Parts: sequence; structure tokens; C-alpha cells
Amino acid sequence: MDLASVLGLGLCFGMFLFGVISGAGVGGLSSFVDVPSMIITFGGAFFAVLTCNTMGDFTNGLKSFMLVFKSPAFDIPQIIQKIIDLSNVARKEGLLSLEEAAGDLEDEFLKKGILLIVDGTDPELVRAIMETELISLEDRHKKNIGFWESIASMGPAWGMIGTLIGLILMLKDMSDPSSIGPSMAVALITTLYGSMLANWISTPVSCKLKVNNAMELQVKEIEIEGLLSIQAGENPRVIEEKLKSFLAPKERAANNEGGGDGGEEAGG
Repeated sequence: MDLASVLGLGLCFGMFLFGVISGAGVGGLSSFVDVPSMIITFGGAFFAVLTCNTMGDFTNGLKSFMLVFKSPAFDIPQIIQKIIDLSNVARKEGLLSLEEAAGDLEDEFLKKGILLIVDGTDPELVRAIMETELISLEDRHKKNIGFWESIASMGPAWGMIGTLIGLILMLKDMSDPSSIGPSMAVALITTLYGSMLANWISTPVSCKLKVNNAMELQVKEIEIEGLLSIQAGENPRVIEEKLKSFLAPKERAANNEGGGDGGEEAGG
């Protein structure tokens, strides 16, 4: 589970509760609950986004909310070491020996690339096939990111619509001045709900999905470069240095301390 997402969303809601309770006490929380306002704001925002999408994309967008709580299982130094190990196998036993090694891989993207190499596919075609899959992956991610960005824009808009509905109803009947204050408060709750939907939920979720997308794309790009380098017959030490250029300096140092074996083995 991604602790940053859990803490972030939880503490944001905690800040809202703190603001309410510090000003009106625990009993004041009831003033911020209005079912019709929730229906107008949340229902309007989500149904508007439904109009912008197919039913399948809308459903996938809703499901993607849970992705922010999953820690991405990408250990880039470990992936680089795996590629170095594969390059050592190919250097000693030939490219065909990689077919057996591919059977032990859980990474379907990397496995697909290795099998293309084993089949003798032209390097340019290997790159084209892998990058096409990369583009398709990014397009799927962008649909989910766009879903939450749309919710973030629709939320405040429908909150304002709810507020206008409340103000119109209030202005139509002003015979009792004492009811104006409470009616105004109820009218403004939809604006609050819209702002919270956008800034507490939708924008943070879309931002986290962007971070996860960038991380996965980086991993895939590393794997493509590694596979093409193996196919070209480059020295494992050269491949290692090439792939380590994707890492931050601190990560490179940690990788050097933890796993320099591939290069030593390649030296022979």
C-alpha cells in the first residue's frame, strides 16, 4: 500500500475537520451535511464526465482511484541488474539461450522483447514493436488521468450550479428575513463540496497517476534500451553504464555498492 497516498488524503480531510471543529465544535459538523447538495454536486460532476466518455472508459476511470493506494512495484536498480544478468547469459551462451531465461521472468514486457530477439527480429522492428506497446500503455494511463482531471474541473462548476439554484430559491421567497442566513449557508455548501471534490480527491489522484505513469514509462524505456543493447552484442559493462544513466546520482552510487557483479563477470 502506498503510504503517501493514504496519509495525504487522510490528512487533507483532517485539515477540513480541524477547520470546522475549531470554529463550531463537533456539533458544527452537522451543518456541513446536506444530501440534496451532495446529489447536485457529485452527481452532476460524475454524470457530466460520463457524457464525455464511453461507459467502459468511465468505469475504468472510477476503478483507477484504487491505483493510487498501490505502491508501484518498480525497483529500477534491480531491473537493471536483471538486464545485466541476461546480457551475461547472451554473451556466454548466445542469444538463443535467452529463451529459457525468459521463462522465469514475471515482467511480460521484458519477456516479449527477449522472445522477439530470440526469433531474430530486426533491431529496428523490435524497437518499433516495443515503443508501440509503450505508446498504447501511455494512452491507457492518460485516459484515467484525464478522467480525474475532468472530475476536478466539473466539481467546482456543479458546486456553483448548486449554489445558484439555492440562491434563486432563496431570493424567490424573502418574506422571512431570519431564514436568509440559513438558506444562504445551505446554498454555499454545494460550492464547498465542489471545491473539496476537486482539490481533496480529483487533482491529487490525477497527480499520483501521472507520477506512476512516468515511473512505469521510465522502466519500459530502460528495458527497451537494455534489450537492444543485448541484441547488438554490447559488453555487459557498457550496457550497465548506459542503463545507469537513467538513475539519479544517489541511486547510481547505491547500485554500485549493491550489485557490480555483472560487470566483473563480463570482464572475462
